[in-house]
Amino acid sequence: MASFIKRVFFIPVVLSLMRLTISKHVADKDKIDCYPEKGNQTVCESRGCTWENSDAEGVPSCFFPESYSGGYKIEGEVINTNLGYQAALKRRSAVTTIYGQDINDVILDVEFQTNDRVRFKLYDSREKRYEVPVPMPSATSKASNPKYKVEFKPDPFSLKIVRKENGAILWDSSVGVLIFEDQFIQISTQPPSSYVYGFGEQEHESFKRNLSAWEVLPIFTRDQFPFAGGNLYGHHPFYTCMENDGKAHGVLLLNSNAMDVALQPKPAITYRTIGGILDFYVFLGPNPEDVVKQYTEAIGRTFLPPYWSLGFQLSRWGYNNIETVKGLVANMSKHNLPQDVQFGDIDYMIRMKDFTYDPVNFKGLPDFVRSIRKDGLRYIIILDPAIGANDTGYRPYDWGNELNVFIKDGDTGGNLFGKVWPTYENVKINESLPWDEKTRLYRQYATFLDFFHPNISTYWGDLIQDFYKTIEFDGLWIDMNEPANFVKGKVNGCSKNKWDYPPYKPRIIGNIMAEKTVCMNALQTDNLHYNVHSLYGWSQSRVTLEAARKSTRKRSLVISRSTFPSSGKYAGHWLGDNNASWDQLYASIIGMLEFNLFGIPYVGADVCGYFSHPTSEMCLRWTQLGAFYPFFRNHNGFGYKAQDPTAFGDEFVSKARKVLLTRYWLIPFLYTLFYEAKVYGSTVVRSLMHEFPDDKTTWDIDRQFLWGSILLISPVLDEGKTSVEVYFPEARWYDYYTGKEVSRRKEYVSVDAPLDHIPLHIRGGYILPIQEPANNTVFSRKKPMGLIVALGDNKKAEGKLFWDDGESIDTVENEKYLLVQFSSDESGLKFSVVKKGYTDSNLPNFGFVSVYGLDTEGIESLNIDGKDMKTKSSFDKDNKVLKITDLSLSINEAHRFEWTLASPKGTGSKLQTLAVASLLIPLIVGFAFMKE
Repeated sequence: MASFIKRVFFIPVVLSLMRLTISKHVADKDKIDCYPEKGNQTVCESRGCTWENSDAEGVPSCFFPESYSGGYKIEGEVINTNLGYQAALKRRSAVTTIYGQDINDVILDVEFQTNDRVRFKLYDSREKRYEVPVPMPSATSKASNPKYKVEFKPDPFSLKIVRKENGAILWDSSVGVLIFEDQFIQISTQPPSSYVYGFGEQEHESFKRNLSAWEVLPIFTRDQFPFAGGNLYGHHPFYTCMENDGKAHGVLLLNSNAMDVALQPKPAITYRTIGGILDFYVFLGPNPEDVVKQYTEAIGRTFLPPYWSLGFQLSRWGYNNIETVKGLVANMSKHNLPQDVQFGDIDYMIRMKDFTYDPVNFKGLPDFVRSIRKDGLRYIIILDPAIGANDTGYRPYDWGNELNVFIKDGDTGGNLFGKVWPTYENVKINESLPWDEKTRLYRQYATFLDFFHPNISTYWGDLIQDFYKTIEFDGLWIDMNEPANFVKGKVNGCSKNKWDYPPYKPRIIGNIMAEKTVCMNALQTDNLHYNVHSLYGWSQSRVTLEAARKSTRKRSLVISRSTFPSSGKYAGHWLGDNNASWDQLYASIIGMLEFNLFGIPYVGADVCGYFSHPTSEMCLRWTQLGAFYPFFRNHNGFGYKAQDPTAFGDEFVSKARKVLLTRYWLIPFLYTLFYEAKVYGSTVVRSLMHEFPDDKTTWDIDRQFLWGSILLISPVLDEGKTSVEVYFPEARWYDYYTGKEVSRRKEYVSVDAPLDHIPLHIRGGYILPIQEPANNTVFSRKKPMGLIVALGDNKKAEGKLFWDDGESIDTVENEKYLLVQFSSDESGLKFSVVKKGYTDSNLPNFGFVSVYGLDTEGIESLNIDGKDMKTKSSFDKDNKVLKITDLSLSINEAHRFEWTLASPKGTGSKLQTLAVASLLIPLIVGFAFMKE
């Protein structure tokens, strides 16, 4: 009886006490969630986990105890390989499981790929699982002098990656439990600080991720307008981390399945993905800009955008007819507002069908496109990946069936049918009906292209090239390519299968995996859509750029809504269907900074907002900010008021013109930054932290940003404000417009920003190439170029200019470009042509130079290439700016400027001062010696 009582009463009490004891040893911040779908105590404890109710926001009630019996252990010895290490992992327990179908035997490969990059990969030892087909670099031998070391704990298995230089632990999976099941894989790590950036695509409150908020970030491409926390159009499991000493590293998980990334204040990061393998790359920096360079070296570096694509672009859904478009283009010209690109959204099509144009409402569109090119404008058209299936004789559908390039229904094997834009023929749409009812009544069945199919380049490429014979577009805008679907999965809904209803659904938007997209059990060229869904936009971008270049025989341009690591090789991106609200200005800076981390620097937001009506003030401030997006486009949605720069009256036009012209002055510099991004993998737009990692204040700054290393942009982001708090890191800084030096450093300064002004500052030590603007880049490229020389603390500066024809394919690869380097000190300026692969009779000349930061009252002489040019110069004594104008110097030849500075009043010339000093120094030294 006594033993029975012990079993019935004593053992449960002991177990409860044990759980409480274990719980006490796990602080809230350290609790790794064992029940991410949120359940009850019984299920929690059946998993071998601890249950402890918590009132603290975000803290999991169910968490892994320190004594958790699951996970893996290393079986046998860790083997040395020619690339690094290999180990066999054995599941530690067959008792506890999370969702079932555990993989008992896992292989770990560690590759010392370069001195700055290490890869580790965990995969099923017995059965091949899906691996992402993005081309990544491979190594043939172990790195010769790696800056890291890899350490293992055998039981339970964990892995550490340590920076050799200082012992900083960059990756440490001992913080959590490795779980490897068929449809649930989890691993955790403890970063060395809470300063984590990246992961996307979501909208969130700051560039720095808030680990203290217990954020769970869903990653899975989705047709979803931006809002805080939701998974949006892109899939980017990449982050950078600032270590406490100012060094930085980055981590990529190369996995395309739906996932959550859970952040917590320990700090810890937990990955939960529902397929594929764990394939991690760690990049050692050591500064944040180095991290991005190493990351883009691995995934592939950005395309070089055509020069014209850096100009101002106009678009909207709802032009409705060609006369509206013609009127807008004419109005921009009439008001002397620069414009380079006009877009055509889906309203140019016949009932929103790809490869058609409306011969009634857009009559004469082909001639219009040809005519505006004569005026220097370009035209970009939209294409969607869903092909209408109900029109008789519609070649894109008929030929697609012949080539078998459509996604297949996983249940029937035939084409999968959803509904997107194309409408039935000869129907009148009742716009008063709810969206879902209009979809049911009026939208055609639509098929979805399989961009992995071996025939897709022929199909998509030929259709695009044939359509170019009708409309001579300059670039392509690919939308709705998550892919988007207006019904859940397919017309009749998805079947009950483990792909559409997995045992764990990450916190992605919607009640089912196929919300707003196609069924997960759909088939794409030997793969389930479940695995390749987030690769859809990436796979479309590759073949679209190829087709655009074959059609135009130029570099062309592709803008894609959906992206994945390495999409930047093929396409730019806009930040989606934003709202005309003040908070979206700030959000767009965060998005722009993130996509530069992701290797997609050609990025911007819809200026003035896609949804709703902006006020004049908001649209003006947004135009000022947008002028410093790499992709500068004003775009809004159907049914909203026009918001182009001519829509708000003459006063708005005058203020908008000012910042548009500022943008055009700076395009040579922006183009040079894209050259550096292509060649070196650097960011185009970057946070202040990337340039000043030793200044911890910059780690939190995301309301200001830089173009390259040089130009500091501090926009007004709030209604009614006419000043900005600008932080100036440790450097010389000059007002871009006047050249006046800022007197304070490493502090915030209130800078005036009236309604027609965006504060810009140039960093000392650099030289900025600029060019006189015109109404578009075709004409501005012929205007005189110039330099702004901003001397640093050492009274020196340097810079460069990249120049080619602006539109030919592979000019960098074929070395058909000019590269001019500039260097300066307080006595002169030198131009050096380091690459002379591009010649043209219409090359612009250098016409002017401004030098900021000269400590003088003027100049006594000026010689350029040995000729006296003193009459070409003037000096602004108040701002300490030397201006040299009315020059005509060849852009592809070396030049040398030499000047002598006048001494301050009463001190004689500089040479006299030096002579006097040379006489006084011996006397001073002698006096000091006698005193000794």
